[in-house]
Amino acid sequence: MPDLSGLRRIVSFGTLALLLSGCGATHQVSQGASAIEQNALRTPQPFTHLTPQRYTPEAWPEALNAYVLLPESQSEALRPAALVVHGGGWRNRGPEDMEGIAEQLAAQGYVTVNIEHRFAPEYRFPAQLHDLQQAMAWIHENAGAWQVDTDRIVGVGFSSGAHLVSLLALAGSEGPLAEPYGGEHARLAVVVAGGLPSDLLKFNDGRLVIDFIGGTRAERTDAYALASPARQITANAPPFFLFHGSWDQLVPVDHATDFYAALKAQGIPSELYLQRGRGHFTREGLNNCRYSSTLT
Repeated sequence: MPDLSGLRRIVSFGTLALLLSGCGATHQVSQGASAIEQNALRTPQPFTHLTPQRYTPEAWPEALNAYVLLPESQSEALRPAALVVHGGGWRNRGPEDMEGIAEQLAAQGYVTVNIEHRFAPEYRFPAQLHDLQQAMAWIHENAGAWQVDTDRIVGVGFSSGAHLVSLLALAGSEGPLAEPYGGEHARLAVVVAGGLPSDLLKFNDGRLVIDFIGGTRAERTDAYALASPARQITANAPPFFLFHGSWDQLVPVDHATDFYAALKAQGIPSELYLQRGRGHFTREGLNNCRYSSTLT
């Protein structure tokens, strides 16, 4: 396992955390407000849309595509990358929902990989996590051609996409969920998660989660716990930047506040923005947000 202690020390001083602005955030739980307020976006740089490419192996149950945006640069220096994952209750929507965020990240110097994944109920947990693990392996395979620093890959997701990138960050590289497709290549440096359903055992037995897991909480308690990012936090977790609507009725706000508290209890440098007066974000609202980061 790589030594992340130096990385965490940097994050603790606000120099690595991904920062959210332009989304009407009126309350911040953590104490890094000055760093957030002072971190300005860099001048946008041009980028190129590559032709959609299959990132899954030929033998994979479905051919899944990635939409890659490459910043244009004359430098040979390595640069950060972003794995971007859309929401949709694990069962619909697509990368187009995250196109605005992907373009903004690319304009800030990220090699941005905006992916498809398989849908429930045809494919159930952990199939979607396996897709993300394959996407990370594919990014590593292309790192040389794209000038990616594989120690600086951030996961960005909203709603069920936030769930998947969080689970990848917490359990995709070691432990039972690392087999058979995870490992060192699946590690993320930072996670940005909006509207995160962090603990699936908090939900009533609604159709979305049942279709994703393949049974009720009583029938598949262990699977619900294994699929819950809040129940996979260890001291090896990467830093998290969380944002959540204070009026979110689909994913209640305690999913964010409790998850944030658990991260802090483990000493994980993290930030939480509560969006006052906002519910579960629409894709338009998310695409109006802007990210910046000193990962670049």
